[in-house]
Amino acid sequence: MIKKESVPLSDMINDETGGPVFVLRLFITGASPNSTRAISNLKKICEEHLKNQYDLEIIDVYQQPLTAEHEQLIALPLLIKKAPGMEKRLIGDMSNKQKVLKGLGIE
Repeated sequence: MIKKESVPLSDMINDETGGPVFVLRLFITGASPNSTRAISNLKKICEEHLKNQYDLEIIDVYQQPLTAEHEQLIALPLLIKKAPGMEKRLIGDMSNKQKVLKGLGIE
């Protein structure tokens, strides 16, 4: 897992399009089937609808328990949309594309 530096929200503008950059954190539990599906489904959605406009961080709670504790997770896999706009949380394997798009504010 790669650690990333925090960037002020005002700096989260994509140079290529001028649109907002989606800051996403996906919390998973190792290589479980649900975790694997969530990663695959979310990457597909992001590439299809947010090409070059997202920053996805995948966090394995087994490897980073303090990060998971800080976010007060209630179920896994869990996607947290940090930006743009208000924080939103989506639980599950991200297989319901319409639900994920709605949660990200893309309808």
